[in-house]
Amino acid sequence: MNTLDLRQAIVQRVHDKTGEELTDVIEGSIGTDERALPGLGVLFEMIWQNSSSPDQNRMVATLYNHLHTAENTPPSPS
Repeated sequence: MNTLDLRQAIVQRVHDKTGEELTDVIEGSIGTDERALPGLGVLFEMIWQNSSSPDQNRMVATLYNHLHTAENTPPSPS
């Protein structure tokens, strides 16, 4: 019996998607329940591993800035 690990299952799920479909997968996963987070993590891992050092630095700077901006903004009403 063949078993797929989570990474393989996620990659297999999106392997034949077009750019537009990949965008839909990502946007459809953001802000939903936490079950989508591992999939986004695998996709981010692929992006990170295939990004240049300057692109990685830009992603980290974006995350850093968002985290520090988020600290100074009041929580949104739920």
